[in-house]
Amino acid sequence: MKKHINMLREFSVPLLAGVIVALCWVNLSPQSYHHFTHEPLFGPLSFHFLVNDIFMVFFFGIATAEITQSCLPGGDLHPLRKAVNPLLATAGGVIGPILVYLCLNAIIGGPGFQRGWGIPTATDIALAWLIASIVFGRQHPAISFLLLLAIADDAIGLAIIAVFYPDPNFPAAPQWLILVVCGMAGAAILRRFNTRNYWHYLLVGGGLAWIGLYNAHLHPALALVFVVPFLPHASREKMHLFEEDPKDRSPLSTFEHHWKVLVDFGLFTFGLANAGVEFASIGTATWLVFASLGIGKTAGIFIMARIGHLLGYPLPEHIGTKELVLVGLVAGTGLTVALFVAGEAFTDPTVQGAAKMGALFSAACGVIAIAAGRIAKVRRIS
Repeated sequence: MKKHINMLREFSVPLLAGVIVALCWVNLSPQSYHHFTHEPLFGPLSFHFLVNDIFMVFFFGIATAEITQSCLPGGDLHPLRKAVNPLLATAGGVIGPILVYLCLNAIIGGPGFQRGWGIPTATDIALAWLIASIVFGRQHPAISFLLLLAIADDAIGLAIIAVFYPDPNFPAAPQWLILVVCGMAGAAILRRFNTRNYWHYLLVGGGLAWIGLYNAHLHPALALVFVVPFLPHASREKMHLFEEDPKDRSPLSTFEHHWKVLVDFGLFTFGLANAGVEFASIGTATWLVFASLGIGKTAGIFIMARIGHLLGYPLPEHIGTKELVLVGLVAGTGLTVALFVAGEAFTDPTVQGAAKMGALFSAACGVIAIAAGRIAKVRRIS
């Protein structure tokens, strides 16, 4: 039974199942689907809110725990100088798609599509994990590189939403971010007193950060990103990414151990809440989004990572030219984040539907990456 559960998690079956159910449901009975996802379910809270604003807090928290461990001595991103290159690649992964989108829009689009430039800026972390693990193997340093890149460009993507696609009914309120700072300070104090129960950090630091982000009208799903690095951890990382050290009983390791399985299976609800896109006519916006993710991400990440390497910031071990191209291609799977931004960028249902189809098509980048990895005979490290 445990073997089967691990296999379901390894291949992100819950997430993919949620996407398939959402697509089938919304196209067979759109009114029923939208009623289920957006109408109040528990008191005033909708299913969509519970998934995107509460459950995803733990998803980003687990991802941050992985990054924190990778930055420890012995980790894939230690010393921290190794993290400079993925962060430069992140910049390329944001700038590249924007440039491709704007250039293509000038050729085949028009003013009505201009607002869509933010759609291809972020990466679907969960799907990228799945594809990268198939292409490279679960212990390849490219996983750490991609994970840091994906978290960083998702944070940038969410900032783009807040700044460039504001809800006129809920303007940004940056003064509330003081609570995020207070949450970090609270977590630092708890660590100073060597508090060993991770729940104290989540409730005090995470609670304050969530309230601050929510009231600032920024995405509260990032609340634990600011808190998890303060959890006490082992002085040295002895295992690779996605592996658990059975001897590590630190609060950081315990948090990851307790929540990772729940998050992996909970991604079914994320797919169900976010992938409900009615099949619409494919139009100009479809190709603008798809090309920007597939070409812009790949080229931007590759170029900036190479520039970083030339500046003296090394790429992780086992990452050469072909691995870097594949990382960029995997990062082109925008999917759920791109779907969300498409809903914010366009109000015209026809254009919005076409843009969302482009976001769905971006999953093809993963299929291409898997095939290219086999053809190029990329070394898998499992």
